[in-house]
Amino acid sequence: MLKTVLRVFLTLIIALVLGVIGLLIAMYIGGNYAEDFVFNGVRGYEATGQIGFIIGGIIGLVTGWWFLLRRKK
Repeated sequence: MLKTVLRVFLTLIIALVLGVIGLLIAMYIGGNYAEDFVFNGVRGYEATGQIGFIIGGIIGLVTGWWFLLRRKK
């Protein structure tokens, strides 16, 4: 039971870390190359940062699940 809770917690931590990395990378791209991009009522680095966080979080959840929750040894 404790092992499963720890695996879920680590999966969420991985998702958060990859989300922040995606946020930073997307903000850099949006600030320099996609200044006119509009998403969710904001434009430029703010808009691409939101998308980067969402995509990074999803990648983090999938990666964390793949490596931690799939192995039930």
